[in-house]
Amino acid sequence: MNAAVNYMANKLGNRDVPLTTGMPHSDEETMRAIVWYGTKDVRYEEVPKPIVSDPGDALVRITATTICGSDLHAYANEIQGFRKGMVLGHEAMGIVEEVGNSVNKLQVGDRVVLSFCVACGQCDHCKRGQWTGCEKTNPTKLMQGLYGHTFSGIYGYGELGGSFAGSQAEYVRVPIADVNLLKVPESVPDEKALYLSDIAVTSFHAAVDLGQVKKGDVVAIWGAGPIGMLTAKWCEIYGAKKIFVIENVAERIDMVRDHIRKAHTINFDEVHVNEELAKLCPQGVDVAIECAGFRYAKSKLHKMERALKMETDTADLVNECIFATKLYGRIVLIADYVGYTNHFNIGALMEKHLYLSGGQCPVQACWDRVLEHIEKDEFDPSICVTHRGTLEDAPNLYSKMFYKQDGIVKAFLRP
Repeated sequence: MNAAVNYMANKLGNRDVPLTTGMPHSDEETMRAIVWYGTKDVRYEEVPKPIVSDPGDALVRITATTICGSDLHAYANEIQGFRKGMVLGHEAMGIVEEVGNSVNKLQVGDRVVLSFCVACGQCDHCKRGQWTGCEKTNPTKLMQGLYGHTFSGIYGYGELGGSFAGSQAEYVRVPIADVNLLKVPESVPDEKALYLSDIAVTSFHAAVDLGQVKKGDVVAIWGAGPIGMLTAKWCEIYGAKKIFVIENVAERIDMVRDHIRKAHTINFDEVHVNEELAKLCPQGVDVAIECAGFRYAKSKLHKMERALKMETDTADLVNECIFATKLYGRIVLIADYVGYTNHFNIGALMEKHLYLSGGQCPVQACWDRVLEHIEKDEFDPSICVTHRGTLEDAPNLYSKMFYKQDGIVKAFLRP
């Protein structure tokens, strides 16, 4: 499928965008990075060092990075448009080492975190704060062919993300740096600041902006990975009365119980999720938030259909959300869904008058609000960190994360 999509991408070509895309690099200097080669094949190796190629660029020396759960889709070769040699990663922070001559808000030596989405700041979507809807940073026509429209560029996410080199590296080039980098106060340590690049703001977006969780709400969250755990924490901060977290990994269940006071965990290996929720919350939940994603088929039917390439995404978890949510309730898809699914319970969605929303987080719209909570010690994204190491450890950690081994939830990595 990946080969077919790459063929389609080549045939469709690119749109004109006002910045250099791809991986502009030095012909002489190199760095170390995590590089994609194929299914479950990522390598720590030497690659050309990126350069400042546009006036709005900044070159950032990475001081901390990590592996995101969505990187596992690339690891499993389940995201269309990856090519051998692409540098992975989209969560990172570091020190500005060089800037282009049109960068105004930043200077060499600034400590910064990067937004996983690359936005222009000038198009209609950016002006409305819909940063992931940016019209001018993702050149691929492939996205338009698949979805009808193109969203913003994303670091380290293949053709669909605009082929920007990723941040699991010693250096990363950041286009339109004034828009896509946030200066970090010295009072916020790296282990908290790093996650402003994705999971801290994405979980906030899920609970607060999309889920509109408010005081007294009952919320159900599917998945207790980093996004699920932090989403549960935001729901608690914003006043949820009760939070059900659906998970089957013992270490993750324990972490939820340790950090989320109002959480009630449901192990889906031990009970039927919808039957258990019906017992615990007969009226249905106010908000259901899906934090696991398209990979997690539970039924034999969807497992078979995915194996036979009859669908790319499973509807199992989404259908559980629909069934569990009360009339006129809200459902949020914050985990990745990328293609087509079968047996989606569209009738229940319509007849129950449910509000279904989702989408990649517009990071720049959430940065300041999340940073304020961190500075006030109201929110600590490092509660989900279980492993620490260097960039060289990343290939081994990819495998552990994919197979959920060694109790891993989130890693903090120094290059």
